[in-house]
Amino acid sequence: VQLVESGGGFVQPGGSLRLSCAASGFTFSTYDISWYRQAPGKERELVATISSAGRRFNYANSVKGRFTISRDNAKNTVYLQMNSLKPEDTAVYYCNAHRSLPAVEYDYWGQGTQVTVSS
Repeated sequence: VQLVESGGGFVQPGGSLRLSCAASGFTFSTYDISWYRQAPGKERELVATISSAGRRFNYANSVKGRFTISRDNAKNTVYLQMNSLKPEDTAVYYCNAHRSLPAVEYDYWGQGTQVTVSS
């Protein structure tokens, strides 16, 4: 099982980045996918979630209206479009795949990609 994030980098406030998470080794289309982030000295927080079929979405209040999560199940890839970036968006961003079954839950994590927003 692999989740590989890409697309992070350095951007000025107000700029945009598009993160990608490429999955392999499991049935991607049956998993909800989330983006989390962790800033230095802070706990990891949920940023956005998209349901397995891509019909339901959930966003942290801090990113609503600025970030958009999407997925392409044919490519086993999830995206996070981040616009109007702020310095407080600086963090390592992680991709998570989650599936709940009656007797078991599955959770997979990527290694993360750094996003730095600074002037």
